[in-house]
Amino acid sequence: MKKKNQYNQIKQKLKELSKEIIKHNHHYHNLDKPLITDSEYDKLVIENNKLEKKYPNLKLKNSPNKIVGSAIKSKFEKIKHESQMFSLNNAFNRNDILDFLKRINKFLNNSKNNIKFLCEPKIDGLSLNLLYKNGILVSAATRGDGLIGENVTKNIVNIKDIPQKLKDIFPKLIEIRGEVFINKDDFKNINLILKEKEQFANPRNAAAGSLRQLDTSISHSRPLRFIAHGIGICSTNYETFERYYKDLKRWKIPINKEHKFCSSVDEIINQFNKINDQRSDISFDIDGLVIKIDDLKLQKRLGYVGKNPRWAIALKFSSEKANTIIQSIDLQVGRTGAITPVARLKPINIGGVIVSNASLHNFDEINKKNINIKDVVEVERAGDVIPYVTKVVRKNSLSKNKILAPKICPVCKSKTVKEIDEAVLRCSNRYGCYSQKIGQIIHFISKKSLNIEGFGDRQAKQFFDLKFIKKCEDIFNLHKFKNQIIGLEGWGDLSFANLLKSIEKSKNISLEKFIYSLGIRFIGEINSEILANDFQNINNFIQFINDKDRLENIDGLGPKAISSLLEYFENRENLETIKQLNKVLRIYYKTRKDLNNFFNGKNLVFSGTLSSLSRDEAKYLAKSNGAKILSAVSKNTDFLIIGEKAGSKVEKAKNIGVEILNEKDFISKINQ
Repeated sequence: MKKKNQYNQIKQKLKELSKEIIKHNHHYHNLDKPLITDSEYDKLVIENNKLEKKYPNLKLKNSPNKIVGSAIKSKFEKIKHESQMFSLNNAFNRNDILDFLKRINKFLNNSKNNIKFLCEPKIDGLSLNLLYKNGILVSAATRGDGLIGENVTKNIVNIKDIPQKLKDIFPKLIEIRGEVFINKDDFKNINLILKEKEQFANPRNAAAGSLRQLDTSISHSRPLRFIAHGIGICSTNYETFERYYKDLKRWKIPINKEHKFCSSVDEIINQFNKINDQRSDISFDIDGLVIKIDDLKLQKRLGYVGKNPRWAIALKFSSEKANTIIQSIDLQVGRTGAITPVARLKPINIGGVIVSNASLHNFDEINKKNINIKDVVEVERAGDVIPYVTKVVRKNSLSKNKILAPKICPVCKSKTVKEIDEAVLRCSNRYGCYSQKIGQIIHFISKKSLNIEGFGDRQAKQFFDLKFIKKCEDIFNLHKFKNQIIGLEGWGDLSFANLLKSIEKSKNISLEKFIYSLGIRFIGEINSEILANDFQNINNFIQFINDKDRLENIDGLGPKAISSLLEYFENRENLETIKQLNKVLRIYYKTRKDLNNFFNGKNLVFSGTLSSLSRDEAKYLAKSNGAKILSAVSKNTDFLIIGEKAGSKVEKAKNIGVEILNEKDFISKINQ
């Protein structure tokens, strides 16, 4: 009887909480008249969620969490963003901002220096993309790889800053982008109730860990916040961020209160210094100042370079530093053979992150700074950059012996080499060194490459050491080793079956990601995209990748990248690996068949000075409309676009019958 009365009391309490939370949501989002403070609202939500978790059988049909559905998900679903999410390039000083402005004005052919910028603190949180259709929140997804993110829609329903419905006038379709974060004080309170091993290192980790919970009740119990700072696809043509921000405020979606519009380098730097001075007083962690063009039409003209917008940059705060002791120095051999000395440190807290390792860069730096074991050193950490040792604070080492560069690889004992134009020491055994081979496989399965879920560094090393895999293509034959693998510690029928599903799923891969996955030196994400856009299918890539003339004719591909490609494909085993992978993978190229532009699929060469456009913008327009840009006129050229003072390319084009267009004709056909 006593137990029954207790349950009745709890059920009554849940009814009261549900009624209160729903009422306050209505007053906040629909009436613009909140009755209580944010902290008071959060207390109600937390109390409700604790009771629901403790007494799941008493959960009400009209619970505030009812929209969530099942609290437990087997895994996060994937969501394809309506438009790609990008990341910002970093700046660290005034000169970097001057260069940024110079690049923009050059691209836009603008000599007036009259561009207005929106400057706001850069929140150190987790990027989130909210999709609204007809004013209703349809989905919420993390950034992921920029194209596809994780579906966290059910995890964000209790974030009061994110309305389920937009009020008044709104676009039929809009992606609202921003940052999920946890306030500094809330972060401290979360760690107080967690066991020491479960505590978060910093507010950003707490926000990410709280949002990405498979048990959604944990996400709902955490005081997550949201601030909007960007826009994706939108059926309304906003002209400026200033106008867009006014609508966000009307929809009760928070924006950064400390934003300011600037029109000169001095104004930008002054705002940066002001925010830096106020940093400790701001309730959430920030790591810099975001600087972006206010005019959305100019943003569209400027476009993107690889994964980064041309029209925005992040001016980062000075790095954080601390002193500690070097306990030992290890040598690491990377995927490209680079031998990096790494300091193993007495663990130290730098900006909320426990640091126990720091890069020493190279052996020239060690000697220059006179670094040795047992020395007290200054360690610097800036954002996501790997911590590194900046200087010796106090010499404690009794050893007079210097840390010498090894003459042989510490892993495979092959000879080490140092190229003339770089300070890095490398293992010469490029395709035989254990560390380089395993590094290649780890790169191949990584998130930015094939992104095989449940297949990380540890599993790759384990399977490599057991000789289940020797090369990347062997990953797709792991099913042959089922009996051996399920017998290993930590493995079973279910985990092995899940691994095979992930491997099968990874077989669909874009050409640019496939090229990146090969791990060729100097071929990062941007160069992989350039190569994919030029070759357009895997067969062309295999056939012409070792054609030096063809590579030198690819716009944007530098001499180091070309040299690295030619060297890579001199090794027959590498070409054979690609051929084998081509048999297993479904490598696709996102064609521009959807474009009806005159230049789609055509090869263009530019010569001379254009008047209304810069050369860079003209090339960007052409590539955006499906054209390929060549550096020299040849029989493969479809059109030569000429401006004032066009050179010898004109005569060559006439001789071989290439059609010549002036600037006016080019712009006219682009706009068709």
